[in-house]
Amino acid sequence: MTAMIRTVLGDIEPESLGVCNAHDHLFIRSPQLPGEELDDADAALAELNSFAALGGQAVVQWTPWGMGQRLEDLPELSRRSGVQLVAATGMHQAKHYDPAELASVRDDLAELFVRQLTSGPVRAGLIKVAGAFHHIDEHARHVLAAAATAHHATGAPIGVHLEAGTAALAVLDELAGTHNVAPRHIILGHLHRFPDSAIHRQVAAAGAFVGFEGPSRAHHAVDWRLLDNIAALVDSGHADRILLGGDTVTPSARSTADGPGMPFLLHTCRPRIERELGPEIATAVFVTNPARAFSTDWKG
Repeated sequence: MTAMIRTVLGDIEPESLGVCNAHDHLFIRSPQLPGEELDDADAALAELNSFAALGGQAVVQWTPWGMGQRLEDLPELSRRSGVQLVAATGMHQAKHYDPAELASVRDDLAELFVRQLTSGPVRAGLIKVAGAFHHIDEHARHVLAAAATAHHATGAPIGVHLEAGTAALAVLDELAGTHNVAPRHIILGHLHRFPDSAIHRQVAAAGAFVGFEGPSRAHHAVDWRLLDNIAALVDSGHADRILLGGDTVTPSARSTADGPGMPFLLHTCRPRIERELGPEIATAVFVTNPARAFSTDWKG
């Protein structure tokens, strides 16, 4: 079986993905961000067009179930912008949901994830889950177990929101050790928000992908360490484990508003990586690594 990447327009070969923003949001809503919803399709298209104008070819939307995925809108946005889109299923931390909504799906999470990965007019290509701050709480443990079950049923990669970049090793052990998910199918996000290069090396050495995202207003205090974090992994022989994403979660963070948005990755991050670490590292981060991280031998 040939490994493929599942986009909203169908499965593609990994080498067709191209220059990729490995972690972002076109649509998202949460009670934790009242009035800051990303729910404007025209604004989403403008952001994609800005990204594409700089050579961007693919975006992975990490918005999980119940947080305004707008799956039905993604194919048209992909066609109009020419940017390939990978959607997510999965579940975030409990605080992002109405308790009654959580209770209604709690016993059927794995089935829900599998359904969004394998059926319907628009299929997800990633399972997005989340840890808690410096630990795995009861909700996260339940969701991680469901994600692992869905992974084993479908082959889908699992992307993890690490709260402030913490609990990386605990989450990796839970997925890989307890639930037998191969580390190559695990992407641990927000690791530069906890800029401990020793932990980053451990994650990479285990075979998981190290996700760095930004810049962001909320985590600006550590954004300046991004290049140092990347360089440390490169120096330790783990250039093949690094992913970069914009992680735009509010309207004001978009480049079409008052923020750096998706284009920042290509007009600022990529040139700096090329200049300081070499063009081959930039190609790994933006092209080669995402092609491997989001591809799998799909079972459904």
